[in-house]
Amino acid sequence: MTYDNFHVDIDESGVATVLMDRRGESMNTLGVELLQELDTVIDRLEADDVRAVVLGSAKKDFLAGADIRMFADFKTPDDAITGLQEIHRIFNRIEALSAEAGKPVVMAIHGACLGGGLELALTGSMRVCTSSAKTQLGQPEVQLGLIPGAGGTQRLPALVGLAAGLEMVVGGRPARHRKARKIGLVDEVVPPEVLLEVAKRRAIEAIDAAPSDRVIALNVSTSNLQRLALEKNPAGRKVLFKKAWDTMMKETKGHYPAPKRAIEAVQIGVDQGREAGVAAEIRFFAELVFTTESHALRSIFFATQELKADTGVDSRARAKDVDRVAVLGGGLMGGGIAAVTGINAGKNVRIKEVDNAGVGRGLAHANKLIAKRAKRRRMSDFEVDQVRYRFTGSTTWDGFENTDLVIEAVFENLELKQSLLKEVEAMTDDDTIFASNTSSIPIADIAAASSRPHTVVGMHYFSPVEKMPLLEVIVTDDTADWVTATAVQVGKEQGKTVIVVHDGPGFYTSRVLAPFSVEAGYLLEEGASVEAIDTAITDWGFPVGPLLLGDEVGLDVAAHVAHIMRDAFGPRLTGPDIMEALVEDGRKGRKNGRGFYLYENGERGGVDDSVYEVMGLGERSTIPKDEIQERIVLAFINEAARCLEDGVLRSPRDGDIGAVFGVGYPPFRGGPFLTIDEMGMATVVERLEALEALHGERFAPAQILKDHAEAGETFRHRDWRKAADV
Repeated sequence: MTYDNFHVDIDESGVATVLMDRRGESMNTLGVELLQELDTVIDRLEADDVRAVVLGSAKKDFLAGADIRMFADFKTPDDAITGLQEIHRIFNRIEALSAEAGKPVVMAIHGACLGGGLELALTGSMRVCTSSAKTQLGQPEVQLGLIPGAGGTQRLPALVGLAAGLEMVVGGRPARHRKARKIGLVDEVVPPEVLLEVAKRRAIEAIDAAPSDRVIALNVSTSNLQRLALEKNPAGRKVLFKKAWDTMMKETKGHYPAPKRAIEAVQIGVDQGREAGVAAEIRFFAELVFTTESHALRSIFFATQELKADTGVDSRARAKDVDRVAVLGGGLMGGGIAAVTGINAGKNVRIKEVDNAGVGRGLAHANKLIAKRAKRRRMSDFEVDQVRYRFTGSTTWDGFENTDLVIEAVFENLELKQSLLKEVEAMTDDDTIFASNTSSIPIADIAAASSRPHTVVGMHYFSPVEKMPLLEVIVTDDTADWVTATAVQVGKEQGKTVIVVHDGPGFYTSRVLAPFSVEAGYLLEEGASVEAIDTAITDWGFPVGPLLLGDEVGLDVAAHVAHIMRDAFGPRLTGPDIMEALVEDGRKGRKNGRGFYLYENGERGGVDDSVYEVMGLGERSTIPKDEIQERIVLAFINEAARCLEDGVLRSPRDGDIGAVFGVGYPPFRGGPFLTIDEMGMATVVERLEALEALHGERFAPAQILKDHAEAGETFRHRDWRKAADV
């Protein structure tokens, strides 16, 4: 019998090798067609001539999870419950092959085994995975505002233990092969080349062996034995669940319902049995799929998937092949850019600085990250040596002749950047790209000094570069499409999520942060305390408040950017004069231990109450938290809408991704444009107009918001790439 999504082969020993191969897709995902056909494949596996089963993949990954597009078919929670019950029925049939029919099922895992993929793998009697760095096993559903819905909250803790199971289900972080073997998630780790061979051998060995004869080598360290002892008694389990709850609340601040439900589902299964746990899992999943948090997180997921295929240009221009990259500046930013370029993108990197000490700092930063990966066993000794050979340094322009891309990461000074641009162009070919890492200076101003402005582009990274996921590529009217496409391609190779924005003061990310900080200044002036402002905003979901953000960025840097915003946009983005006093007082934030907060040995303490006197402010008064949140958040999303209106953004999608990945906009709210849609366009306009009446023109709603409100439109139903004409 032939199948559309599976290859089935039964050898003379009775071992059926079943390879998933979803038709028309580059990756296996759990969709309706695959599930329906899997049901018919199981019919064949239940036949008498099949004595054991090996289930693997004909693609590069085992199974990357559910096809979340099918969630759109759920119109009500009851629809979701019915769909999940069908998945459970099919998965239970696989489990029964070994548990009831005596036919061992060996899962042969390579690449991504995530979400529904891991839940499928858990139905087997044994799991063999490859030693490839690409192999990952996990339950990342909480990252989509969901929980495992096909048995993961029950089978995973039962297999690996309560502590490890909770960590994977609630935290959503995948395990690589070493950890998977250590916790008993997989029984054996083998090279990719022999995966199916070993899996078949284990299946044959298990045919005549009783389930109790199969021994799994467990970690018998003292700490692991203590953990096992905890899990065996009710009091110990209570401790583990409390610890999981406390850790989850600390990390999520209670904003995400899915991790809470994940813990509840696991606990119900432990306390009341698997049947009750499965019923709770299905019910909770059906509830969560209709929450605004899951809708927002799935929106972000789809947007990032779209961006992976987006070249950044509307034409068919192709990216230039890039092998040699130079980074001007060996500081924190330059070193980070060099590191991700050499380590992740695999390019040859040359760091240029004014002296050997600067070069040394840049190279040391890269070496530190290489060593960290080696320590985590993400690189072999041979790979470490190979990567290190990609990095060189210089205090001169030697070796720049054949450079494909030059990225400058020097101080925010227009004259300095223009001077470097001229020197680079004198030393390089006509098609060498010059990219500026500026966070606020218009790229067109830098390119004004260029003899070939079509090769000048912005590549705005965020600190620390190796951790922050966003890259903002900034284009001018002169930037050639192939240059844009090349910058986007290099950013993707560096591991970044890339958005392309049009040039302008502050671009997108720095520009939307301007009113975020400006309004905090006005609230201070009106009597709100530093702590009240920052706490209100973190309670709303941002990782840090606007005043602490100033300390982290550097108050001197923030003041410099504020001047650029004031000069470009006038009163609308001009804050009160009180902030200038902090810079005059020598306060730079964390980097010199003096800011809005107290610092000791690099550790942040409480608010430095002396800031009020420095700024000439009196006693603090109480401003309601919801007023603080409304003013700061509406100022932010109004400016985001203006960026779309001005053509800085290509689409609302890019605005949401840029805000979430670049400046910490709460992921569970989906970004400023999804927030506007959720609040309602007319409501947003009404609230802005009310604030405008109280506080002035800085709250005047963007025209695009008023137009949409009048037309009854949302940002999700219009192609703004064409409207912005970018």
